[in-house]
Amino acid sequence: MKKQGSMNKIRIVIFFVFLVIFTVIFQLGSMSTVSEEEANLFMEEFEKLVLDIDAFGIFVHNTTIALPMFIPGFGIFWGLFASWSTGYAFAAIVTSMPEIANISPLSILFLTPFGLMEIFSYSLGISRSYILIKAIITKTSLSQFIKPTIIEIGIVIALLFAGGYVEFYMIELAQNESIEMPGL
Repeated sequence: MKKQGSMNKIRIVIFFVFLVIFTVIFQLGSMSTVSEEEANLFMEEFEKLVLDIDAFGIFVHNTTIALPMFIPGFGIFWGLFASWSTGYAFAAIVTSMPEIANISPLSILFLTPFGLMEIFSYSLGISRSYILIKAIITKTSLSQFIKPTIIEIGIVIALLFAGGYVEFYMIELAQNESIEMPGL
């Protein structure tokens, strides 16, 4: 019983270590200098991507990003690349829409319900990838990791499903507010 408690503490610490790493890399990506040309190109692609997206589409998009994060070893690099890319996307949006330059990218990550659900999900996947690759390297039996990994994948899917609907609702709400308030 004592060993299980110790393993749970280590699991929590690993989760928070990767949450911090994800956050730092996201922030670094958001501080990138994006040329006007790169920003316009990004915005064209982004607008195509979100043109007809709904809550389920947001869920599918975020899930296709999150699930590879569970792959032993690769998931760490994939997750940190996704973190930097998301920060870079924020920088591109700021370049195209300077009026949002005063919004902290970390506030979107930590002060929105969908941001919290996404960073929790991504950190869970990345940290599980680390645990699995460490077990492979140390030749530890992977059978003990099957159940916790499946549970965590289920948690990620549930969080991203709820997060997709919350994000879509908040986007719709923001769009309706800007329609009702001319000049915004």
